Amino acid sequence: MAEKTYKYIIIGGGVAGGYAAREFVKLGLQPGELALFSKEAVAPYERPALSKAYLFPQAPARLPGFHVCVGSGGERQTPEWYPANGIDLPLSTEIVKADVENKTVTTAAGVTYQYGTLIVATGATYIDLKDFKTPGADAQGIYYLREIHEADVLVEAIKAKKGGSAVVVGGGYIGLELAACLTINDIKVTMVFPEPFCMPRLFTSEIAAFYEGYYEGKGVTIIKGTLAAAFEKDEHGHVTTVQLKDGRSLHADLVVVGVGARPVLAPLKGQLKEEKGGFQVDGSFKTSAQDVYAIGDVATFPLKLYGDQRRVEHVDHSRKSAIQAVQAIKAAEKGETVDEYDYLPFFYSRSFDLSWQFYGDNVGESVVWGRDGASAAKSKFGAYWVKDGKVVGAFLEGGSADENKLLAKVAKEQPSVSSKEELISAGIGFASN
Repeated sequence: MAEKTYKYIIIGGGVAGGYAAREFVKLGLQPGELALFSKEAVAPYERPALSKAYLFPQAPARLPGFHVCVGSGGERQTPEWYPANGIDLPLSTEIVKADVENKTVTTAAGVTYQYGTLIVATGATYIDLKDFKTPGADAQGIYYLREIHEADVLVEAIKAKKGGSAVVVGGGYIGLELAACLTINDIKVTMVFPEPFCMPRLFTSEIAAFYEGYYEGKGVTIIKGTLAAAFEKDEHGHVTTVQLKDGRSLHADLVVVGVGARPVLAPLKGQLKEEKGGFQVDGSFKTSAQDVYAIGDVATFPLKLYGDQRRVEHVDHSRKSAIQAVQAIKAAEKGETVDEYDYLPFFYSRSFDLSWQFYGDNVGESVVWGRDGASAAKSKFGAYWVKDGKVVGAFLEGGSADENKLLAKVAKEQPSVSSKEELISAGIGFASN
C-alpha cells in the first residue's frame, strides 16, 4: 500500500528539481499535489557555487544565499518556500526504486508513494577512484565534490591544511576551479591529468596554453600525460603521497579528485529506454514510459539545432529542461502541446580573475583570435569553430555581458564565413555584425 498519493512527484533535489518546482508553482499548483524528494539534507541550491565561492577564504557563499532559483535571477526558494506553496519536501530521503507500471516510488526506508506524473531529476554523481580499485584510494584526506556536505568537509580540510600542499587529480571543470580555490586558500597545488592539455573536451591546445600559463603564474604546478596510480597513507590512514603512473611521487596533505561524473539512473534502470548514457526523451522530456519525464543530467534529448541526440551535464540545461518538462506536462493536461525544446549548448567557468563562456558546438576547425596579446593582466581573447563554412561555436574569455550575448547569437544563427583571416581580424566584432 502506498503511504500517500501525489499528482506529481519529482525525485532529485538538485538544480533541475528546484527549477521544476518553481515552474509548477508558476503554472498553478494546488496544495498537496507535488512532492519533491531529495537525498540531500538541504533544499535545492545552485550547485556551481560549491566549486567557486563556497570555498573562498573571504566572504564565502553560504545557504540560504544560493538556494534556487537565484542563479537565473529568480526568487530564493528557502526550505520555507516549499510548504508555503503547498509542496511537500522530504529531505534526506532517497528514492531507491521506482515502478513505472504501478506508478510508485519507494524510499531507502521502504516507504512507497504513488504518483500521477513522475519527473526524474536524479542528476549525476562523481566517478570514485575506489571504483577502479586504485591502491590507497580509500585513504582519509582524499576528497570529492558534488554535494554540500562534501563541500563542508573540504572547507574544514582546507582550514586544517593551510600552508600545506594538495594534489588535484583531473584537469577539467572541477580540477581547474578547485585548484584555483585551494591556491587562494594558501595551499600549494599540483594538478595531475592524463590528457595533453587541460579541459580537452572543450579547449584547443592553444586556448589551454593560456590557462595553464595563468595557473602556473599563480604558483600551480601542472603535470600532464600521466595518472594517479596509487596513494600512500600514514599510520592513521591519512594520505601522504600520490604515486604517479610515470614513476614520480608527490607529497600531499590533501587530495581532491575531479575525474568526471556519471548520471544516476539506478531507481529506473531497465524500465526506461536509454541512449548515450541517459534516459531517452522527446522534445518535451517525456521518456518511453507513460507519465514519466527525465530532465537535467539524466536525459538524452533531441538537440534540434544540430539534429542529433545529446546528454548534457550543465546547470543551464538543468534549469531549462526542467522548465520545458513542466510546461509540457501542464499543457498536456489541457490537451495542448509545447514547442520542441530548442537548446543552444552553453558552458562557462570562473576561477581566479578569469571568466569564460562558450556557446554552440566545438566541432570543425577552431580559429583563435586575440590570443597573442592575452596575458594575466589583459586576458580578453576568443575562438570560433567553423564547420562547412559556418560558425557553429564561439568562445570568449574576459567578455562583458553584452559581448557574451553576441556570442550566443552568432552560435545560434551560424553565419557563413569566408576565411579564417576574417574571423581573426574581426574578433568579437564578427559576432556583432
